[in-house]
Amino acid sequence: MASPTPSRLREQAAALLGRTAGDLQAALSRLGPEQLEPLAALAGDVLLAWEQGGKLLVCGNGGSAADSQHIVAELVGRFLDERPGYAAVALTVNTSTLTAVGNDYGFDEIFARQVQAVGGPHDVLLVLSTSGNSPNCLRAVAQAKVGGLRTYGFLGRDGGSLRSRVDGAVVAPSDHTPRIQEIHIFLGHLLCQLLEAARRPA
Repeated sequence: MASPTPSRLREQAAALLGRTAGDLQAALSRLGPEQLEPLAALAGDVLLAWEQGGKLLVCGNGGSAADSQHIVAELVGRFLDERPGYAAVALTVNTSTLTAVGNDYGFDEIFARQVQAVGGPHDVLLVLSTSGNSPNCLRAVAQAKVGGLRTYGFLGRDGGSLRSRVDGAVVAPSDHTPRIQEIHIFLGHLLCQLLEAARRPA
């Protein structure tokens, strides 16, 4: 099969851009109190955790693992303000821990084991799952409940099993995985802005 010509690729790119941007704009337009109320509650619990010497733990799989690391990077580094780093940890980055726990206890335990090891009662756990049904995120939430952590989820579709198991579910209003992931990082940036604004000196 012959490769498309440059002009044909430009036409395809333009059509794809229009459809994709339209889909994303439509999904973003559906954001409202159902998402913003648990997002504000998450911000409040993270602020309280930091006041008490706790931290935010974040985890997810695949693209959601990358988004977990992205959110943590904005908090430990900086988002918009020049300020001290905030206490946040991505549970997706230590390959030795992930592979040791996965090998010895199974992939479903890779986050729960870390929550048990480093999570405390003043901490907050945020799980990212586009389906809301990731077994290792479900196990992490269950372990967090045992340890007294507050739990939140950035979820998609109908929220899945996690929706009823976390203290606050922020469900992206889409059934399409790429749009859900794009909304999750949008919400992650909103969270960072909320946290920075709340800690900004008067």
